Amino acid sequence: MSENPNLSGPIGVFDSGFGGLTILDGIRRKMPQYDYIYLGDNARAPYGTRSFDIVYEFTLQAVQKLFSLGCPLVILGCNTASAKALRSIQQKYLPVAAPTRRVLGVIRPTAEVVGTLSRTRHIGVLATEGTIKSESYKLEIQKLYPGTTVVGQACPMWVPLVENNEFASAGADYFVRDSIEKLLAQDSLIDTIILGCTHYPLLLPKIEKYCPPHIKLVPQGRYIAESLEDYLHRHTEMDQRITRGATCQYYTTESRTKFRESAAIFLHEDVEVERITL
Repeated sequence: MSENPNLSGPIGVFDSGFGGLTILDGIRRKMPQYDYIYLGDNARAPYGTRSFDIVYEFTLQAVQKLFSLGCPLVILGCNTASAKALRSIQQKYLPVAAPTRRVLGVIRPTAEVVGTLSRTRHIGVLATEGTIKSESYKLEIQKLYPGTTVVGQACPMWVPLVENNEFASAGADYFVRDSIEKLLAQDSLIDTIILGCTHYPLLLPKIEKYCPPHIKLVPQGRYIAESLEDYLHRHTEMDQRITRGATCQYYTTESRTKFRESAAIFLHEDVEVERITL
């Protein structure tokens, strides 16, 4: 791939599933003037239980596809991809293959803000098994805020509840309460909890129901949008390369019908989508 430093195009947003739509929605609300492309690798989701090597391979394929569609900047709107693939893409792939393009994740912006919200410096993370095992949040938060205690709890049933449109059902209560209780049992001083998966905002009413009222909950969409806006203010050379037509295109590796049905749950609107292969 030849690199054109003046290449302009949309902001790409990638997720293995549908959760990244909550990131896209937050970004578009904050910065509606830009063009966007959303790519969901829905046929191979979820990534949460896959190995580091496979997550890297799949994520790189998605990044390359978004680059081929003209995106100079790609956001990994997926905690698992951010935890398992982002660093390798930034350090090994981009300098050689795409030195003028950028790939950003969702973990560091969340870590930056959560340290300013917690008073006890005891932070909890609710996320997929892959994100918890990677300890990416713990490493990033403690690098930024030394002395902070970070504990995590995997929530293996939460993504299936959302993807199967069961997030508002009575049956979801058990799994939400169980994971929260297990997290708080690890550390009674937790006063801030990161919802470390982009699916989890849809479970927010139930999470709030079972979390003590003094605990701050940190869904990512809003904070990622604020972080991206700040990034573009600081990197005007990239900002100038983002096209501004207020458009959004959607691509999926699954069926168009399935994507449209699920996207309506996250975005509350009907979208047109094209099926592609990676």
